[in-house]
Amino acid sequence: MSDWIIGFITEQGYLGIFLLMVLENLFPPIPSELIMPFAGFAAAEGNLGFAGVVIAGVLGSLVGTLPWYLVARWLGLERLKKLADRFGRIATISAADIDDANRWFARYGRLTVLFGRLVPAIRTLISIPAGLAAMPFAPFVACTALGSFVWTLFLTGAGYVLHEGYHLVEAWVDPATKVIVVLLVAVYLYRFVTWKRSDAS
Repeated sequence: MSDWIIGFITEQGYLGIFLLMVLENLFPPIPSELIMPFAGFAAAEGNLGFAGVVIAGVLGSLVGTLPWYLVARWLGLERLKKLADRFGRIATISAADIDDANRWFARYGRLTVLFGRLVPAIRTLISIPAGLAAMPFAPFVACTALGSFVWTLFLTGAGYVLHEGYHLVEAWVDPATKVIVVLLVAVYLYRFVTWKRSDAS
């Protein structure tokens, strides 16, 4: 995949970065840890401008998060609660869990979206609870853009500074991503085994 990403950015420039970051937010297996460090390397080589690379990455991230947010907002809490009552064990959530999460998100939602954009494996999914909680569009965009800017600037800057060693960025971030994924799977399995309906005694 890395060779394809590098070739696409080399051929398409800023547009390629934008499109790849859109896909990265729609399909998490396409990692920003590969996209942006190489783009930073290209900027260091003088093939692209550093600011242009960061802007293209942030815009791609922002556009890529919108479908998840909009679909979740269209689905809404009541539909989700009905689905939880029907398929709750598979989703490992109950209607009561959803109500609790919505109250929590209503209180801390903006910070959650902002800092969630900085966490590998979480950054794509954070748009879904924002949509379900009907987080206002403008704050959602602002928090997403700011969090994406920090993450994109970090990855681009690392690729720029490391130059030909840009691929080392993925080696640094990848272990943390794997740990987070393992923890998420462990929590899911625990909740699957111990799940009970909201109305269970």
